[in-house]
Amino acid sequence: MRKHIGSFVVAALFTAFTLTTQPFAQADTFGSGANTFDIDFVDIGNAGNVADTTGYGAVSYGFRMGVFEISQDQIDKATAGGLSNVAAGAWSGNQPAANISWFEAAAFVNWLNVSTGNQAAYNLTWNGAAWSMSLWSSADAWSVGGQNLFRHKAAFYFLPSENEWYKAGHYDPNKGGGLGGYWLYPTGSDTAPARVAGGTDPNTAIYSDRDSEGNFLPPVLDGPADAQQAGGLSAYGTMGQGGNLYDWIESAFDGINDDPYEGRPGRGGDLSNHANGLSAGNRGGSPAPPDFELGWNIGFRVASVPEPSTYALLIMTGAGAFWWSRRKQ
Repeated sequence: MRKHIGSFVVAALFTAFTLTTQPFAQADTFGSGANTFDIDFVDIGNAGNVADTTGYGAVSYGFRMGVFEISQDQIDKATAGGLSNVAAGAWSGNQPAANISWFEAAAFVNWLNVSTGNQAAYNLTWNGAAWSMSLWSSADAWSVGGQNLFRHKAAFYFLPSENEWYKAGHYDPNKGGGLGGYWLYPTGSDTAPARVAGGTDPNTAIYSDRDSEGNFLPPVLDGPADAQQAGGLSAYGTMGQGGNLYDWIESAFDGINDDPYEGRPGRGGDLSNHANGLSAGNRGGSPAPPDFELGWNIGFRVASVPEPSTYALLIMTGAGAFWWSRRKQ
């Protein structure tokens, strides 16, 4: 009997653990009335994973990553709900928001926090003409996994750090027979994804290629696909971390985050890149100042702390299995 009870406990705990590590999208809702919108998140578990050979991807805690890049429609609805001085506007509708500076992306994230009763992530100031940012004090700064003076310790939503972004896009806890490892492309593959103009087929992405004379090969892309039609998913279930538009990264280029005006990298490549622009080694060339609007080819996505319910479910499932085993003994 005890052998069967033990098997039940192990199975129940494995089921609970699986719920925290497999792609499971959950939508957070913002705004009100006609200006309501959702942001879908997936859990990024497997805390304490090792870094890739590039030096990126190690994260010692669980978090959530936005499935899609933030769209222009979401910027517009947030603006109608009180967000100010964040225009974007390179594209429209459900296409990713672009022509946006790092500071403007951070201001959107602050609005997500404040509008839902949470602490602003970034210490931003609008002086009537431009955004500026100060560092948080050591007492107020994020310290999980190392001190981050850009991000407030109580923020619920934030721009992903370079390690968070890299892990969500390239790490796969099931690679290597469950040992975990990294894919070269953020579509769960070491081979280049197929080029498409849009859609959600596995191992596809929005990017370009040229013939020997420099002419674009089909599909010829006139603009980014909608954020929810930006190709196949990563192992964790995020879309468009390769191709379509670059993503702003929270981290400073040197990763130290001790200078609010240091350049930030972009990750993931854009629709004009060849396949190598989508690969793990591409950091977007030269870092860009956070107050600089880079134009049409860089957007952003949002990350978040885990929902308490995810870990409550894990604890409840494990506790229930333990109670059942004790009851049957």
